[in-house]
Parts: sequence; C-alpha cells; structure tokens
Amino acid sequence: MTMGSMCEDISEFLDTLKRMRKVDDKIVQTLNTTVPTESFSLKVDGHATCKDLFSQIVRTHVEREKSLKQCLSTTSIKVQKLRDERNSAPNDMQLQRNLKREQMKLREMHTQLNVEEVIRGQTLKVYNERCRSYYKPSQDPEQSINLSEAQ
Repeated sequence: MTMGSMCEDISEFLDTLKRMRKVDDKIVQTLNTTVPTESFSLKVDGHATCKDLFSQIVRTHVEREKSLKQCLSTTSIKVQKLRDERNSAPNDMQLQRNLKREQMKLREMHTQLNVEEVIRGQTLKVYNERCRSYYKPSQDPEQSINLSEAQ
C-alpha cells in the first residue's frame, strides 16, 4: 500500500493507523512478559530489554507521526485546491460534495493527530513505570522521541 492510497481513503487511513498502533496497544502485555520482576532480575537483562523496547516505541511513534503529517499535508493541499475551484464554479454540486468529503477527511486526520498525542503519553507513562529502574533514555521521554526524529 502506498502512502498516497492510504491518504485518499479515510477507512484505509484509520485501519493503517490501527495496525501501526499495535506496539502501543500491547505495551502492558509486552512489559509484563519481557521486563523482569525482582525475582528474575538476575536471569534477564532488564537494561537491554527496556532499551530495545524504547527504541521500538520511538520508531513506531516517529513513523506514525510522519505518516499522519504527510496525509494532513496532502489533504490540506487538496482542500485548498477544491476551495479555489469552488470559488470559480460556485454552482457545481459535485465539486461541493468533493470539498465536503475532503474537509471531513481533514478533520478526522486532525483528530487522529490529537489521539496520537494521548496514545504517546500513555505508552511513555506505562513504559517509565516499568523500565525506570533498568533504562533511562533521557530525563524527558518526549525529548528522546523528538531527538530521534531529527536523525
């Protein structure tokens, strides 16, 4: 599936986001099965496990945010183009319907960007609760994620 086709169909866009959010959806289960408790801390390397998990979390957050912003940009441009066309042909009902559909899609994408912030916060909170004694990527997890985006 290409990024363009994902951005065109809102259902496909939402399905793709759902698949991309699996790491966040299963964070508690992943932590429970991979991060050692006190009694197993000598048998499992908690530092390496938490470091790998954090890397995976960062990677998925960056990938989703990039995809979301790319679709937002593409759809915003399309909405503006349709508005310009509507101004030159105000009686074209098909054009009006297309504009409304694209505006609805744009609103949903903005909503998903807000949802993404909430999911990111929840995932990092759970991660920090379980991994803080094994691995500390930085003082501010959001900063670590932002630093990884710059790379």
